[in-house]
Amino acid sequence: MAGHELSPPPRPEACELCERAAPLTKHHLIPRALHGKARYRRRFDRAERLTAILWVCHACHRHIHAVLGERELAEHYRRREALLAHPQIQTFVAWLSTKPAGFRPKKRTVRRG
Repeated sequence: MAGHELSPPPRPEACELCERAAPLTKHHLIPRALHGKARYRRRFDRAERLTAILWVCHACHRHIHAVLGERELAEHYRRREALLAHPQIQTFVAWLSTKPAGFRPKKRTVRRG
């Protein structure tokens, strides 16, 4: 049956950004909200849209979406290296990586741009 061959990369033991052992979530490098948009359907095939995933902890996931909009993510931050090169994400990940596995940062507002 079609679709079974499309599976996310295997779940690692730690967050792919901060490298802490924590419960992990799937971050779609091409945001799911854009999968149905013609522009992204033309640019990325179905397999890439469904399998381009980074396993990240809740704190890193929340921070990514607080800092970057969905179109920005799809256009410029579709790779782990690109995310880690973004100054606000780089600073947050460096700070979070020094915290213990169970640490949960307080939610705060992050300004985009």
